[in-house]
Amino acid sequence: TGPLGQGLANAVGMAMAERHLNALFGAELIDHHTYVLASDGDLMEGISHEAIALAGHLRLAKLVVLFDDNGISIDGPLSLTDSVDQVKRFEAAGWAASRIDGHDPDAIAAAIEKARASDRPTMIACRTTIGFGAPTKAGSEKSHGSPLGAEEIAGARAKLGWSHPPFEIPAAIRDQWRLAGLRSKAAHKAWNERVKKLSAEKRAEFERRCCGQIAKEQLTAAVRGVKQKLAAEPKSIATRNASELALESLVAAVPELIGGSADLTGSNNTRPKGMKVFSAADYAGRFVHYGVREHAMASAMNGMALHCGVIPYSGTFLVFSDYCRPALRLAALMGERVIHVMTHDSIGLGEDGPTHQPVEHLAALRAIPHLTLYRPCDAVETIECWQLAIEDEKGPSVLALTRQALPQVRKGVEEKNRCARGAYELAPAEVERPAVSIFASGSEIAIALEARKLLGDRDIPARVVSVPSLDLFLAAPADYRQSMIGDAPVRIAIEAGVRQGWDAVIGVDGVFIGMTGFGASAPYKDLYEHFGITAEAAVAAAMNKVSAAALAS
Repeated sequence: TGPLGQGLANAVGMAMAERHLNALFGAELIDHHTYVLASDGDLMEGISHEAIALAGHLRLAKLVVLFDDNGISIDGPLSLTDSVDQVKRFEAAGWAASRIDGHDPDAIAAAIEKARASDRPTMIACRTTIGFGAPTKAGSEKSHGSPLGAEEIAGARAKLGWSHPPFEIPAAIRDQWRLAGLRSKAAHKAWNERVKKLSAEKRAEFERRCCGQIAKEQLTAAVRGVKQKLAAEPKSIATRNASELALESLVAAVPELIGGSADLTGSNNTRPKGMKVFSAADYAGRFVHYGVREHAMASAMNGMALHCGVIPYSGTFLVFSDYCRPALRLAALMGERVIHVMTHDSIGLGEDGPTHQPVEHLAALRAIPHLTLYRPCDAVETIECWQLAIEDEKGPSVLALTRQALPQVRKGVEEKNRCARGAYELAPAEVERPAVSIFASGSEIAIALEARKLLGDRDIPARVVSVPSLDLFLAAPADYRQSMIGDAPVRIAIEAGVRQGWDAVIGVDGVFIGMTGFGASAPYKDLYEHFGITAEAAVAAAMNKVSAAALAS
C-alpha cells in the first residue's frame, strides 16, 4: 500500500462498505470478510490508532487483521522503538484479539474460523521469524529489505527440506490451489444465480452500483432543480451552506453517496436533513461520524471507493488537509472517486486565527497530480462543482468552501455547467479589447467584480474570469485557455492564498493579490483590509500597470 498503515485504514473502509451494502441488498448478495496482513510498522504509524479505534467502535465484525509479529524493524529489534502489547491495545479498542504460532497452519486456520464467528473485528497476532529457515539471517533485520543471497537461500532450502527448483510449484500444492479455485468458481456461479433471481429493478440498481455507473439523468435533474431554485430565490450564503443545499438534492439523486465528517458536522454542513447515521446499530445509514480522525477518514474513504458500490465524501477544515495528505495522494495515484468537502478555506474564517487559516493549502492540493480542487464563488458554482466531482471517475476531488457568506453572482438558469473547463468569463469588458483581465476564485470573485466596476468608473475597461478550478483550466485545450486568458496588457489574479500556480495564467509579470505569509486573528473583513486583498488594491495595481504600459508605448 506504499506508506505504512494505509492498507489497514483502507481495509476499515472496505469493511464499512461491505456492511453498508449488506444492509441495503442483503446477505445473499453481499456477505464477505476483509482480511489484512499487517506489520509492526503498520501498527506503529499514527493512522493505525485512528483506524483501529474506528473499526472497534463500529463493530466491523467481518474485518480480520493478521499481524505478522516478527519483532523486527528495519533498524533492528523492535525493542529499540516499541514495547506496546498489541493484543491488549486491540482489545482496549473493542476488538477480539489472540496470539498464535504464525508458522502453524492449523493454528492459523483455527484462529481465522474463530474470527469469522466473532461479533467484533479480530486481530490475530501471528508470532513469526523473519527470514524463516535462513542459517544466519533468520530473525534478523538483515533479512528485512535486501536479498538473502545464494548461500543463505541454499541453507534455508536444506533446513526446510525444499528440493524443488526455483519458481517450480510442486504438484501437491498446485492441486490444492486448483481445488480452491474450483470451490470459488462454484460459489461464484451460485452467487450469479441469486443475482438473476432479483427483481429487474433491484438487479439493475445493484449492477449499476457495482459497476460504478452514475444515474446521470437523476443527477442532471437534481442539479437543474437546485439551479432553478437559486434563480427564483437568489441566496447570499457561505459556500459551505450552498454545499448543504446542494446535498439535500444530490443524496436523493445519487443513493451511493455516503458522507461524513471528522467531528465538524455542524461546521462542514455535510449532513443534510434526514440523512441517517451509519453505525453499529444501523449500517444502512449514509452519514459517518468519523471523530477527530482525518487521516483514517480519508484512507477509509479510499477503501470504500476501492470496494465499489459507494461514493464517499467527507468533511473537515481545509487547513486539516495536512492530516489527510498521504491518503489524498494515494487516492490520486490510484484514481479513486472520493470527494472531500473542506470548509473554512481562507483568512475569511476570521477570529480562529492563523492556526486554522489556510494559506498554502490551495497550492499544495493543486500540486497533487490527478487531484481536482474546486473553489466555487457562489451557490450556483457550488452545485456545478459538486456535479463535476460526482461525475469524475478518474480521481479525487476537494471542494474548498467558505465560512463567510458570499453574494450569488450568477442568477439566471443555465443548463450548461460553466465550471466544467475550470474557468469562464463571468463579466466581460464593455469594449472588444479590455485593458485589464482579472482572474479570481471563490470568495475573491466579489472583490474582482467590484474592482472591475471601479476601473470602469475610471474609463479602464476590465473583464472578470471566474476560475473555480485552476486544475481543470490548466488541463483544458490550449485554444480555450488562450481565449480565457486573452490579450489584455494587464493581468491580475486575486485569491486569499499564496501565488504558487497562478503564474500559468497571469505570467511572471502579472499582479497577484493574495497572501505572502500566515494570517491573523480578527473579523474577516478587517483581515482582508489588513492583508490588502481588496478591490481598491486591485484597482491601484491595475492603474500602475496601465500607466507603465502607456509610458512604455
